[in-house]
Amino acid sequence: MQLVMETDLGLPNRRSGKVRDIYDVTLPGGDPGLLIVATDRISAFDVVMANGLAGKGVVLTQISRFWFDRFSDSFSHHLVSTDPADVPGISAEQREALRGRIMLCRACEVIPVECIARGYITGSGWADYQRTGSVCGIALPEGLQNSSRLAEPLFTPSTKAEAGLHDENISFEQGAAIVGEETMQWLSDATLRLYSEASDYARERGIILADTKFEFGRLDGQSEPILIDEIFTPDSSRFWPADQWEPGREQESFDKQYVRNYLETVVDAGKWDKTPPGPQLPDDVLENSMARYLEAYERLTGAPLDLTA
Repeated sequence: MQLVMETDLGLPNRRSGKVRDIYDVTLPGGDPGLLIVATDRISAFDVVMANGLAGKGVVLTQISRFWFDRFSDSFSHHLVSTDPADVPGISAEQREALRGRIMLCRACEVIPVECIARGYITGSGWADYQRTGSVCGIALPEGLQNSSRLAEPLFTPSTKAEAGLHDENISFEQGAAIVGEETMQWLSDATLRLYSEASDYARERGIILADTKFEFGRLDGQSEPILIDEIFTPDSSRFWPADQWEPGREQESFDKQYVRNYLETVVDAGKWDKTPPGPQLPDDVLENSMARYLEAYERLTGAPLDLTA
């Protein structure tokens, strides 16, 4: 699988996020759309690493496609096609390079709040709990351990930071001040429903969905938000092997937590301070990360993903 760290397709208004390159396109029928290309860049702690993981963008795209299809009857979303043949204005060579890693989507106004669901206390939530006994202003019982299961999943929103800046956890009330209370309640209800249904599905396949995050947007002229960006991927979620879960420690994972754990050792050694530029990842970290991504895909979809096809 060819490594794709960045793209330059000659399409209008190219912009790059931590992992994705985005272009403006016109959809069949003339509506405005977006081409979202999942590159093989790896980000952690909101910093892009110096090297990437060949095929990672394909895995992310195909997992998102699986979940968008699964929830399409109950949640509207922005995905129109994942076929490069549907992308206007690019060459046959470019279409081949994009195979498996693109989403052609409806353009919409992004709601400026990231929607996070937590079923377990870990990551930044665990750090918040250790400091305050709460997560995003929600008080939790005493005595929880790292990776403890919560009595009920929590909706813990955050700000949407610009590239190079860190997202900040916020309370429901702070989110309501940004987007309005009615919208915030809708986001909370939708986030927890999506998490609950996906968590049950994943658990049947031996995976704990510890937490996840979503983005929502609005189509022009419509009031109800739709799902956008990626959903339930190893970059937006924590996936743990259910048979190895043990509170009180960091968990084995099928997601980029493996990369985060390695980077913590680099930080502890005084070789990096979690600011750009990101360090070079060793080959074994890349290989072990990809193996986990592919296992997550196979467990969730029931079929292997052939990156050589």
